[in-house]
Amino acid sequence: MIEKPSSEIKYFAVLISLLRDRQIFLEEIRQEIRLPIKIISLLVCSSLFLAIYGGIIGAFHSWMQAFSSAVKLPALYLITLLICLPTLYFANIIFGSKRTFPQHFALVLTALAITSVLLFSFAPITLFFMLSTNNYQFLILLNVIIFSATGFVGVSALYKATTIVLEQDGEGIDNRRKLIRSWLFLYAFVGSQLGWTLRPFFGTPNSPFQLFREKEGNFYMSIIQALGYLFGIRN
Repeated sequence: MIEKPSSEIKYFAVLISLLRDRQIFLEEIRQEIRLPIKIISLLVCSSLFLAIYGGIIGAFHSWMQAFSSAVKLPALYLITLLICLPTLYFANIIFGSKRTFPQHFALVLTALAITSVLLFSFAPITLFFMLSTNNYQFLILLNVIIFSATGFVGVSALYKATTIVLEQDGEGIDNRRKLIRSWLFLYAFVGSQLGWTLRPFFGTPNSPFQLFREKEGNFYMSIIQALGYLFGIRN
């Protein structure tokens, strides 16, 4: 008797189909083929990979921080998506798109899935540096680079995906492409600030565990300060 594949295997099969046959995957989104299973699968796989990476970076501080970051990192990406997705959907409708909300949701999840897979692939590198150095500022900047690079690949994939799907909509294509580029900047801005709000993910060395920190400064000033500490500009 042949056993049926488990739900987890089905979820990962959907993710693999996105990574291997992106053109076919996007065409199925355009035709609304099995959208619910695509959405659920990408959500499950992305959340799992992000949780693993979050747990690794949180382990730099303590097991409590590892657990906290394993929850907060998937939350960061999903909340950012939920905040920004309605803007993309309704603006596209105004410019003539006939795509449904689930189609937009599935498209944005393709970018999240690709980003999460890339982060997961960087996990051994991050773990290596965590085990080989105690330089907190270096690890922060390393992860800023990793998050920026993986995020850039993810949003680039999203731009190409939406362009492929939107080409089928007819009128208003150029306006919607400009809209998508603007939306991607909005997505990155909201995500970086939300990440700052949900910090810490690493946890400051020799300090007690904190679930959240007080609201102060912003993400960009923090990066400037980290660069200053790393290169000896500030003590």
